[in-house]
Amino acid sequence: MNIESGSIDSLLKKTMECGATDLHLCVGTRPLVRVNSRLVPAEGTKKLEPDDIIQIIGKYLDETRRKQLEDNKVVDFSYSVPGLGRFRCNIYKQRGTFAIAIRALPIEIPAFESLGLPDVIKTFTTKSNGLILVTGATGSGKSTTLASMLDIINSQYHYHIITIEDPLEYLHRHKKSMVTQREIGEDADSFAKALKSSLREDPDVIMVGEMRDIETVSIALSAAETGHLVLSTLHTIGTVKSIDRIIDSFPTNQQNQIKSQLATVLEGVVSQQLIPRKDGRGLVVATEVMVATPAVRNLIREGKYYQINNLIQSGNEEGMRSLERNLAQLCRDGVIDEKVARLKAQDMQLFDRYISMK
Repeated sequence: MNIESGSIDSLLKKTMECGATDLHLCVGTRPLVRVNSRLVPAEGTKKLEPDDIIQIIGKYLDETRRKQLEDNKVVDFSYSVPGLGRFRCNIYKQRGTFAIAIRALPIEIPAFESLGLPDVIKTFTTKSNGLILVTGATGSGKSTTLASMLDIINSQYHYHIITIEDPLEYLHRHKKSMVTQREIGEDADSFAKALKSSLREDPDVIMVGEMRDIETVSIALSAAETGHLVLSTLHTIGTVKSIDRIIDSFPTNQQNQIKSQLATVLEGVVSQQLIPRKDGRGLVVATEVMVATPAVRNLIREGKYYQINNLIQSGNEEGMRSLERNLAQLCRDGVIDEKVARLKAQDMQLFDRYISMK
């Protein structure tokens, strides 16, 4: 055994001490931690054997989750270590053995001002109804952005806030609002069922951890249309791709209705990426922001999504900005390396135009 007594708590402590965001355990390699977006071996560790992973699973999974792992070949859950923090864990099958990916979750919800996000995102929290989307790849900080937005609402309004997550990430305290949090598997069977039942629980704000299927998207749109503020995430990069993803997930004969519904309820889309700082001291967020102006709503209704990027480029006064503009600004400010920025840009010609501006 290379992990003493099958415990990963000491590894999680190492993960936190070196400022890593993730810990990966896989047979045939040393435990790896992600520091500034790079995977590096954890100090003082040896290659893992199959029995190491099996013993961890035996210790940390209850009967229900073992059954889920057996049936689905994958299981998600949250895990807490007193005095250390909370972690989001994913155990999955690979090459006949199991591997484990663990994400460190801060105990405290970061203040919005500490995240480096544009102020226009804060204005989305003043909406009383509609749909707000935060999009990006896995590990781009979507959950943190949503948690920060919910904390603002929690601090300023007398609302009932419901979160539906898989698993629970940030724990919200009751402030001016009451916050009830439901975990898939523990408190509800699925996102769609939890979302449907939440509408009977007198909510003002509903946060759906992820819109994974047509039923969840459909209920979320209806909830936003009937006077609730709905916040959710999509695993897409770019605001236009996010709109595309929602509409294309429906059958062709329903898409006109969904375009009209989305055009009515959408209030804003935030697409974000986390990028290593040039000085090696952590990560910085780069964002693209679309505000649902009347012109944007018309283009969604007409299915002319490709023209929305033009509105984002010219929408500075409404608080909009493109990813390329933000990346270029971070380069000019010396925060990120231009080579890295070029890898993240979606439109290279646009990036070159912004980077040449003084």
